[in-house]
Amino acid sequence: MDVNVNLLIDAIVRQTTVLVAQLATAAGARAQLAYTANQVFLDLVHELKDQGIGNKVIADMFGLSLRTYHNKMARLSESGTERGRSLWEALLAYVTEHGATTRSDVLNRFRGDDEATVRGVLKDLVDSGMLFRAGRGDFTTYRATTPEDGPIESAPDDRTTTFAWVAIHRYGPLTRATLAEHVPAGEDVLDTALARLARDRRITSAERDGKVFYESAECIIPFNDPSGWEAAVFDHYQAMVTAICTKLRLGKTHAVPGEWVGGSTYGFDVWEGHPDHDEVVGFLQATRERAIALRKRVEEHNKSHEAPANAERHVIAYVGQTVLELETEGDGE
Repeated sequence: MDVNVNLLIDAIVRQTTVLVAQLATAAGARAQLAYTANQVFLDLVHELKDQGIGNKVIADMFGLSLRTYHNKMARLSESGTERGRSLWEALLAYVTEHGATTRSDVLNRFRGDDEATVRGVLKDLVDSGMLFRAGRGDFTTYRATTPEDGPIESAPDDRTTTFAWVAIHRYGPLTRATLAEHVPAGEDVLDTALARLARDRRITSAERDGKVFYESAECIIPFNDPSGWEAAVFDHYQAMVTAICTKLRLGKTHAVPGEWVGGSTYGFDVWEGHPDHDEVVGFLQATRERAIALRKRVEEHNKSHEAPANAERHVIAYVGQTVLELETEGDGE
């Protein structure tokens, strides 16, 4: 059983890295990925702890000694000097903002953190290519080799707003702090996105126990919306992952007739002139049209009928289609 699970995890990770690489270079972009690798580690540790796994077992799962594991967590966890930021992120921001900086300056600035951990983070940043190092000892000088860019562009544009809308709809009601975990944009960018969504009445807010919670009853991204592709990819991917995780939590590892949670994949070999060609290649469009019509009927019914208390079900369906011949055209050069 363990071997099969490891093979599945390896295969999924490989496919996910393909997706990340495609997103990182989409439209000629060159997204910064050093932050991503560290965040994946922290997110995995967080999820494992939520499942009741202890530090020793988690360290073993990563092939690390317990001491090495704790050292790595210290480097990536919240800085004792700058609250709300990981030491890795805070240190990189400090060097980027101040230009050429000596090691002694860095150690003095982050004196609220363990010195050995700060030195280790400096080495990590140099090894990852984020910082350039010159000189020796405490007079060693560091400077940023690239500007610090988050995984979402820093301008408060429609793309960030749409991305935030999808996250609120999927995970809401949630607080601004929780939203920031799903939409890693700058504080000003996120505030602007929330203001736009509230102004357009795409989200609502309510205060409970001294905290403001945001939610959205619906989230519809038009087919031709140029600012929505990132959010649409996130929504589709999250829907697929949610379905798989839900099924695993229910202890179901195979399909059964009539089940409400799951997914299926079908492949068709057709060609021009094949009697089923048009129906096969038009499967995505036909499914979209059927889903849009069904959603309209549901919305019309819900306008005049309120769901019984604690009985409402939120159903997420997803569908994707690829025509491989179209992807490989021109590859023979």
